[in-house]
Amino acid sequence: MLPKEQILKGVENREEITRIIDIAEQAMKTWEVVCTDFLSPPVMVEARERFSSLTEIQFIVWGGYPQAERSRMAIARSDLPLDQSQVPIAALDVAGNFLFDTANHRDFLGAILGTGVVRGKVGDIIVLGERGAQILVVPELVSFLEANLNQVRSVPVKTREITLEELKIRPPKKKEMTTVEASMRLDAVASAAFGMSRSKMASAIEQGNVRVNWKPITQTSHALKEGDLVAVQGKGRAEIGEVSITKKQRYRVQLTRYL
Repeated sequence: MLPKEQILKGVENREEITRIIDIAEQAMKTWEVVCTDFLSPPVMVEARERFSSLTEIQFIVWGGYPQAERSRMAIARSDLPLDQSQVPIAALDVAGNFLFDTANHRDFLGAILGTGVVRGKVGDIIVLGERGAQILVVPELVSFLEANLNQVRSVPVKTREITLEELKIRPPKKKEMTTVEASMRLDAVASAAFGMSRSKMASAIEQGNVRVNWKPITQTSHALKEGDLVAVQGKGRAEIGEVSITKKQRYRVQLTRYL
């Protein structure tokens, strides 16, 4: 059995991580590959951290396409083969005429949850504007949603299964920039990345509206490093790129802002 209390020590998402531990123990006991439902980014980050050091098991993460935010984790004993094809994910096309009644991500999610489906069974939702959306789900939901997802907002829709290759993935819009700061403090670097005053960014941090690598950070002095992902509620995300030291001993930081 896995060291459950050691894994859970200090975790933020205790209920979800406990559930993943149970799935991992099931995989060890049955000698089979066992999958979680779709996990949110904060849970996935914590799960990766907690399970990456375990030698008894291995895992792979897949959300249906490379940039997916919500993903499933497939877990198996470390001595069994494991690859992406063992993470079952289905795709649905939800087509309708949304020209005069535009629907957003929340509308499509609400329509799905309105059928009685729980959030964990649904992955990313790719909104296609006036044409509808494409939705990643666990395969066992396909027939149910084809029969029951027939309206989003006031628009009648037709729901049908498609292949993952038919997903219309748009590359994220991004803006590259460079800033020079006296330190790698979160409030300093993030204010530059998001074009906000330092005082407004500090307020957002203290109010719990800023996450680093999907974890909420409330300390303005939190030190960032290369590769960190900073998300500000309502403003999007920014990635910390290469960091170098100038002749005046300041930090030159490459930033990528995802719009």
